[in-house]
Amino acid sequence: MTRITPLLLRALVYLLLCVSCTGLATESWARGALITSQALSEQLHNPDLVLIDMSEQPQYQRFHLPGALALPYDALVVQQNGTSQPLPQPQLIRLLGKLGIRSNANVIIYDDIGGLNAARLYWELEQLGHPRCALLDGGLVQWILENRPVTNLLPAALPPTVYNAAKTGRSAQSELQDIVTATATHAIVLDVRSAQEYRGDPTTPRSGHVPGARWWEWDHAVNYPEGFVQRDETQLTASLAAVGIKDKQQPIITYCRSSHRASQTYFTLKRLGFENVKLYTGSMLEYEQQKNLPLTTGMNP
Repeated sequence: MTRITPLLLRALVYLLLCVSCTGLATESWARGALITSQALSEQLHNPDLVLIDMSEQPQYQRFHLPGALALPYDALVVQQNGTSQPLPQPQLIRLLGKLGIRSNANVIIYDDIGGLNAARLYWELEQLGHPRCALLDGGLVQWILENRPVTNLLPAALPPTVYNAAKTGRSAQSELQDIVTATATHAIVLDVRSAQEYRGDPTTPRSGHVPGARWWEWDHAVNYPEGFVQRDETQLTASLAAVGIKDKQQPIITYCRSSHRASQTYFTLKRLGFENVKLYTGSMLEYEQQKNLPLTTGMNP
């Protein structure tokens, strides 16, 4: 039997600390990854780290985390037939390379609105099989509340590179037909818009929600009073269970008006361990154009 000497114990502790540091944001894509401000502050000078700020441009210009690169949400979407669709993947790959993001970089994304923008880039990187990526819990808001450093100086640009995607295709993207056949495929359709949008207006011809869609507003996931951090898993699990979302194997499709808010709920569900989640990128902007497809008003599915 090997005796654990003090020297061996110190070596083991050191090894664990090294693994902890180098393993930043290496969680499986089966669970959405969060990183705390404290953990990030200890890694700001890590050469493998790439910080992406997805706050609005005026906010980025006022102040941002040291070294953070600006990437506006609008850079990830294109307007198509009255809908907001993902940037074609070849263009996205070129954009990542232009920003100097390597396919093995440790990417940390944040914004100032509870992960609303940051979650979309997370979704995109997941589709590319990017191995190391996380959202900063609380984003810029929590960082400021903890009196951590910010700057208004622009960071030195990273040298452009070729982003070598581990995979291509958007396996977590749903199309209109997936919504139409959701009942037959036993998929839960989750509307994450406001209660007013979900309820609809009976005097407006095309308002309300997809028949059968359950309502769970996206920002139920955000603890605003505590610095815009994500609510803990126990609270979220109970909140989702209240609308019948319990089975972590059941297919779930999230949608909103344009798929912006639904991206954040996608991240939330993945963080909780739901394994079969997809984002309906056309969302209501596409669905409401289909005059032959019904809409339901009121607060019942």
